[in-house]
Amino acid sequence: MSDINLGDNVQIQVESRYQPDQSDPESKRFVFSYHITITNHNDQPVKLLSRRWLIVDGDQKVQEVEGEGVVGEQPVIEPEDSYSYTSGAVLATSVGSMQGHYNMQADDGEDFVAPIAPFTLAQPNALH
Repeated sequence: MSDINLGDNVQIQVESRYQPDQSDPESKRFVFSYHITITNHNDQPVKLLSRRWLIVDGDQKVQEVEGEGVVGEQPVIEPEDSYSYTSGAVLATSVGSMQGHYNMQADDGEDFVAPIAPFTLAQPNALH
């Protein structure tokens, strides 16, 4: 085990958007998309093996989502390269949050976790 936490060298940027055309507030259906860019600042390639999300709506109802890869892929990200994808979440409230982590593996076989900091999902003007 190295002294360097490989997960600290993986940068994760998130942009979330409310999708009014897919949402139905009267039926308590609020659809959000999120665009994620993962940048590898390690000195070796890393592979995204799986993901784990905690999705919390405005009523504090928690959904846990776990699975292999992201959007059907297990990308290998070269040093100083990035991988981007867009996915979505459906909430019963107009505001919520997501956080989680990616389970990853370095080219040398070391498994590590890259944390995803909490981010907000909110219908425009839902937060004042």
